Amino acid sequence: MKNTPSGIDRAAPVVARRELPIRAPAPAVWALLTYVPGWPTWQPDIAEARALTPLRPGAVFHWRTGGVDITSTVYAVDAPRLVLWGGRSQGITAVHRWTFTPSSGATLVVTEESWDGEPVRADAAAVAQALDRSLAQWLLHLKSASERAAR
Repeated sequence: MKNTPSGIDRAAPVVARRELPIRAPAPAVWALLTYVPGWPTWQPDIAEARALTPLRPGAVFHWRTGGVDITSTVYAVDAPRLVLWGGRSQGITAVHRWTFTPSSGATLVVTEESWDGEPVRADAAAVAQALDRSLAQWLLHLKSASERAAR
């Protein structure tokens, strides 16, 4: 893939980071997050998600959230430790990184995302708040679903 990001764009006008320990094994949390077609079953903000192949570098998946259709490309996978994807939608270029680290009988999940583009630059403060809230919700939903499955 040409010009494939190796991480989020730390120089982007909006960068958000959240982390949360999840009481479930890393492979189980990883499996839940990386099974894109299952997202709507545990992530209520996602109306639709589909992938024709498992997540691997170069794989493309499509999803719908907040009334916005998004096509993402996977840039890196190191199962069950890291997945990096991104894409462009409505003038915004996004790169999203997830890491999974076993920690004291749990998994520390860190999610980071960068956004750039004219809509972002037009109101970076408001966009940053919205992205931060979105990442917090992703993590809370992932935690709930992972811990429920681990019981």
